[in-house]
Amino acid sequence: MPELFSAPFANTLNVTPWFLLIRLVVALAMGGVVALIYHRTDTGGDRGMSFPTTLVLLCVLVAMVTQVIGDNVARAFSLVGALSIVRFRTMVRDTKDTAFVIFAVVVGMAVGARNLWLAGIGLAVVGIAVLAISWFSRARSEPPFLLRIRVSLGNDFDQLLGGAFAEHLLGRRLMSVSTARLGAALSVVYEARLRSGVTAEELVKALNRIEGVQDVRFQRYGFELD
Repeated sequence: MPELFSAPFANTLNVTPWFLLIRLVVALAMGGVVALIYHRTDTGGDRGMSFPTTLVLLCVLVAMVTQVIGDNVARAFSLVGALSIVRFRTMVRDTKDTAFVIFAVVVGMAVGARNLWLAGIGLAVVGIAVLAISWFSRARSEPPFLLRIRVSLGNDFDQLLGGAFAEHLLGRRLMSVSTARLGAALSVVYEARLRSGVTAEELVKALNRIEGVQDVRFQRYGFELD
């Protein structure tokens, strides 16, 4: 291995800003490999880019944490205490939000430990990674949404809706199935993504034209379905 890449990973206390940058970039690249493996092997349906993004960020953040702690046991316990005070009063819908909470804690600890180089380089690496992933995610497809459909009882809803889904959706994941109208119908909720160029209006109209479909509701995240 060339000295350019072997030196930053040598067992030495002499860590320069250049070494820190190489370590975080390598962690970023390996986190990308982990996210790619997850994406290629995931069988749970279309989950979007949220969880793979979290995997990439966590790999870089853990690398930052180890640099902050070093051989200092007191800092290790301080990190545990800092993370233990993080509480969420409401459900965190996006796992990426949790990664950003950890990001803020790690940067704050780096500054508190007088390691300004690590805080600055970590901000740059993670910031560039998040912007790049967000751009790729927006370019790939529309953001995910929830689709609630009420169908008459006795229909195979997946087969009934499959044609319209294949034409209008990039991917879908079944979220829940429940009875409606005192058991006379089924209420089915999907998380889905529209194909490029397809509008929500076109999808709703196509579903409403299917015999057996009683009601269709399209919901962007952040708004509640009644």
